[in-house]
Amino acid sequence: MRDLLPYLKLYKKHWFGLSLGMLLAILTVFASIGLLTLSGWFLSAAAVAGLTIARETFNYMLPGAFVRGFAMGRTAGRWGERVVSHDATFKLLTDLRIFFFSKLAPLIPGRISNLRDADLLNRLVADVDAMDHVYLRLISPVVVGTLGIAGLTALVCWFDMTLGLTLGGILLVLLLSWPVLFYKMGKRNGSELTLHKAQLRISTLDWIQGYSELMLFGAETRYREAILTAQNKLLKNQFINAHFSGLAQGLLLLANGWTIVLMLWLAADGVGGQLPNPMIALVAFATMASVELLMPIAGAFQHLGQTLTSARRLNDVILSEPDVQFATTPITHSECYDIHYQDVSFQYPDSDQTVLKYVNLHIPAQHRIAIVGQTGSGKSTLLQLLTRYWDVQQGSISIAGEPITLWSESQLRQAISVVSQRVDILNGSLRDNLLMASPDADDDKLANTLTLVGLERLLEDKALDTWLGEGGRQLSGGEKRRVGIARALLHNAPILLLDEPTEGLDKQTEQQILQLFEQHFEGKTVVFITHRLVNLDKMDSICLIEQGEIVEHGTHDDLIAAQGRYFELNQTL
Repeated sequence: MRDLLPYLKLYKKHWFGLSLGMLLAILTVFASIGLLTLSGWFLSAAAVAGLTIARETFNYMLPGAFVRGFAMGRTAGRWGERVVSHDATFKLLTDLRIFFFSKLAPLIPGRISNLRDADLLNRLVADVDAMDHVYLRLISPVVVGTLGIAGLTALVCWFDMTLGLTLGGILLVLLLSWPVLFYKMGKRNGSELTLHKAQLRISTLDWIQGYSELMLFGAETRYREAILTAQNKLLKNQFINAHFSGLAQGLLLLANGWTIVLMLWLAADGVGGQLPNPMIALVAFATMASVELLMPIAGAFQHLGQTLTSARRLNDVILSEPDVQFATTPITHSECYDIHYQDVSFQYPDSDQTVLKYVNLHIPAQHRIAIVGQTGSGKSTLLQLLTRYWDVQQGSISIAGEPITLWSESQLRQAISVVSQRVDILNGSLRDNLLMASPDADDDKLANTLTLVGLERLLEDKALDTWLGEGGRQLSGGEKRRVGIARALLHNAPILLLDEPTEGLDKQTEQQILQLFEQHFEGKTVVFITHRLVNLDKMDSICLIEQGEIVEHGTHDDLIAAQGRYFELNQTL
């Protein structure tokens, strides 16, 4: 149960709605018990009165009014309890998803690099949804059941102490034993159900994302079979779950039936020392009503295994500490945005290979440097360390004369713009995809920026309201890169990082994008990562890196004149 503690703390924010839901549930239960109990007495008393002279004096109106009142109260209470409880639960799940995502984001990519996208999606959706069992199927039913049993026992004790204590004792035994019994029975199946649900999502997403390649290589059938296997396992778990639910309810009805027989036998000689009268029916119907108190509890704890497994899966993320810890308070730094790598060494987690080896590199402010090298030489890692995607294991990095570890996250993000070779287009309007870089920009500024990067044709038809992403307008590779450049222009940070921005583009589009860089990024500290030796003579300096080490560093003309490694690479073009 300790696994649930991080989530119970979120209940404080919604204590009023959750408490009101339980209060309405209690009132609904009392109305149900009152309706059934009073109806049993009323029918018996009316029947007896009809056979005697008491039919002329028997008060039919007052009990009938209470019966109708209890009936209306039960209906209204049930509706109100559902509305209030589910509203509070949905708000709680919303906060839980935000809480989970706020814990998840700082862990990317370090702590969760070994988790699949579909598994993360399952944790964010299915495992969070399972947390509603804590309130709706555990806390609320147990609280309502306990208070209901106390109230029903007190009611029967009002008329007969022996009968009341007997009924209360039986109900208390059922309340204590039923949850434990069915938790033990459903624990393993609930855990398997959660894991198989995650496996089904993972298998399905693999099949969807790789469908084209699977068809080309004739492996689609095997992956589809994996989906069916995971589905059959999940269906089996759901069948067992339904079997336990039915068994719990059936056994509870059986126990309730035998309790009614016992109570009738004990009350046969009369209730409260009186002669046999309609009060026997009141006791019998009160016992019958007790099943409504225990029915929600009967199958609730069989879901506890599923809930605890989901909680553990969420805790794997929530209780993890991020590899990169940002400073909480901003620092004062100069406006001279130079960059300094000092004895930087780095290797990725779970890897024995050192990616960078004692790199020393100083990039002056407003300096444009091209970092070149073959794929896998460590070029992109330099940018990832600068944006604190990872932290160095040895050495240090500073910006504007201050160690990068002292910068707050907001300061660092405001100081750096990144244009990567992969520009992600979000499912949303064109406006949404640009406002992420500058939330305060108006439509005129967005339109002018698109014109500057050569995307004025996107302003046709619906203009900024054009839907992009899935189900929307599809952009070419060149258009996506231009959107990335537009975001960098809108962000307007003093440091610009370009990671293979022309990779995979045709020569004409490549030249157009390089011209955009020259036109719009003057006065910025620019780090240009590439393995294509194109237009590098326009850079202030060039740094050649191989096997994680800086081999040469200087201007284009100086490196050509030295006839070293950079010269050899140019000769192969």
